[in-house]
Amino acid sequence: MPASRLSLQLYSLRDQLRTDEEGTLARLGELGLCNIEVFDFVDRPQELADALARHGLTARTGHAALAAPDRTPDMLRRTFDAAQMLGLETVFEPMVPAARWAEAREIDRTASLLNEAASLAADHGLRVGYHNHAQEFTPTIDGVNAYDRFVRRLDAEVGLEVDIYWASAGGRDVVGLLRRLGSRVRALHIKDGAVIDDPHTSGAPFDIALTRQVPAGQGEIPVDAALAVAPGTAWVIVEFDHYAGDMFEGVAGSVAYLHKKGIV
Repeated sequence: MPASRLSLQLYSLRDQLRTDEEGTLARLGELGLCNIEVFDFVDRPQELADALARHGLTARTGHAALAAPDRTPDMLRRTFDAAQMLGLETVFEPMVPAARWAEAREIDRTASLLNEAASLAADHGLRVGYHNHAQEFTPTIDGVNAYDRFVRRLDAEVGLEVDIYWASAGGRDVVGLLRRLGSRVRALHIKDGAVIDDPHTSGAPFDIALTRQVPAGQGEIPVDAALAVAPGTAWVIVEFDHYAGDMFEGVAGSVAYLHKKGIV
């Protein structure tokens, strides 16, 4: 996968960032990382850009709300202005709640909101995309999986960031999914652990520890096969929602595994 570039979703280290942002960013270079994916960046783009620069880190992708029903063009412009300040190339909507995947009208509205965001992003020299969890794959509408319906209604300019852990939790054959999506996939979230049922649509309390997430290659998710069928993906992004051990050690394990695969 020579065209891919390794990154880390900073959300993995959210607790560490809250207590020691400078020390946390400094350690990422020690792990062999130079690219990161940002989150919660809209309110502090210059501050964050300066912090990343101090530690030789570059952000080319980020997560920010793009498809909320109450979002306005001004809110989008503020997001894209912040993204430009950070030097991002693509902003991904990180999550749309489960209730909005249960009805065709809501699925179609989500696609429409992202299509509109893509048009405005282009004026800023940016692209947008969508990052999945599990709830997108659970409902079936008129015989069509909700995620498939959604993708069919997206403009070609809207990319997909496929989280292989959560797609697997949604009951999908993630390798088959990636094969079908082809070049629509712009980024992969590499996350390994236990294969569980979708917790987002059950309505029951969920303990994130039940994901039993581990460094890449040590769990039940078909990481190698997923990488093999998505060789043109621009970004390969490590992420943990939870790790029972030291998070830096977990990240280091995934980074080392991907380096052995030639992903740097």
